[in-house]
Amino acid sequence: MLTRVVRHLEVQGLMPRLLSAYRRFHSTETTVLKVLSDIFAAGDCQQLTLLGLLDLSAAFDCVDHDVLLRRLKHKYGVSGTALDWIASNLSDRTQQVYYRGRLSAVSQLLFSVPQGSVLGPLLFLLYIAGVFEVIDESGCLADSYADDLQVQLSAPAVRQTAAMDQLAECIIHIRNWMASHRLKLNEEKTQVIWLGTRQQLAKVTATTLMLQNTAIQCSSSVKNLGFILDIQLTMADHVSSLSKSCFFQL
Repeated sequence: MLTRVVRHLEVQGLMPRLLSAYRRFHSTETTVLKVLSDIFAAGDCQQLTLLGLLDLSAAFDCVDHDVLLRRLKHKYGVSGTALDWIASNLSDRTQQVYYRGRLSAVSQLLFSVPQGSVLGPLLFLLYIAGVFEVIDESGCLADSYADDLQVQLSAPAVRQTAAMDQLAECIIHIRNWMASHRLKLNEEKTQVIWLGTRQQLAKVTATTLMLQNTAIQCSSSVKNLGFILDIQLTMADHVSSLSKSCFFQL
């Protein structure tokens, strides 16, 4: 079923372009290389890049089956027996917790896609793909690997305050879209970082991203899909971390 759905999406040109997870020839490396390429291109134009790393809380567990099935039918053209089969696959699931030799009561699963299943991750990607339309309307760029969402925009140093406001507005729109789809954006775990050349970074004064309920300070380095990005892209922090891990193993 996974093979047939993916083939249908690729033939019809419906596969979300900026999602790198659970696809052939795509990986975390694909996402990181795309982000780095955009940052270096902006640096060549004497621009800074503002990157926001967003965190979703229990994303796979919050998928609304009715919303997912509607998206599959109206957005991706999955209908008839195929749609009925997916609906059957998602429905009538239960769970129990085993702790200290005892089982809890059986709970009915009204939401979520099975994360360890073959089809579950793809269904999640198609469920969340609508967020890219929101980001595009905000004038920002996005990349994603599973539930790790990255939003970025580039601007000259003189427009840093406007860029910060634009990113904040984009994140608020993302949060509202997720709330309408029963997903939760964890603002406290959101990270923001300025990236660029030493000369351009010296001009940065806007270092706080103001959301409605949270003030987020810009970081000097962030961990992105296992890769540590520092503000000047020297890779020094990543090399140091990797060396430390190697020495520990030795």
